[in-house]
Amino acid sequence: MLRWRHPEQGLLFPNQFIPKLEELGRIVEVGRWVLKTACRQAAEWQRDGFPPIRVAVNVSSQQFYQGNIADAVASVLQETKLDPKLLELELTESQTLDDSDTTINIMLALKRLGVSLSLDDFGTGWSSLSYLRRFPIDRIKIDRSFVKDLLSQPAAEEVVKTILTMSRNLGIVCIAEGVETREQQDYFRKQDCEEMQGFYFSRPVPASDATALLRSRQVLGHVMK
Repeated sequence: MLRWRHPEQGLLFPNQFIPKLEELGRIVEVGRWVLKTACRQAAEWQRDGFPPIRVAVNVSSQQFYQGNIADAVASVLQETKLDPKLLELELTESQTLDDSDTTINIMLALKRLGVSLSLDDFGTGWSSLSYLRRFPIDRIKIDRSFVKDLLSQPAAEEVVKTILTMSRNLGIVCIAEGVETREQQDYFRKQDCEEMQGFYFSRPVPASDATALLRSRQVLGHVMK
């Protein structure tokens, strides 16, 4: 949920500056900063006594293939003292990966560190099934375009059901992204989808607000027990 507070243009969203960072060859540098910042925050939550909280960090194509990603992750984990199992790296199917031994070797190096890997925007690329067969993926994220239309378009619902069934058969956790309504949440609960994310639960917030949100839900959990 990276944002840039530009001194003249105000708050900018990722699609407004990430392509320029990639064009200028600065995305690897920024990506490492994002990784370190996210891991440091997750480690701080652990020190503050919260239950284990998995933090997911997007990895760009340049960062994955040109940024010595395994070494960078190992260095950040050592520096922040974050348990590797609490770090998930998100790889975007339609933009990041090619079906090669190089890709698999990088993934295996990351897996040896103990982190988990997820495939973002699942269903939007041409090689989805090949990826699941060859790559050591822990989670797949159903693309929000299918989630948005699943209650109004039968074809979108069939795609969602197929992805959920396939992920269960392969032993891969499925995440529904872009959940924005109670009806969508209820649908995925009925389908026994393990995880969901989206504006229905919270819009992107700064770390301080996220901490307050976690604390309020932790208190609510104790009350409900």
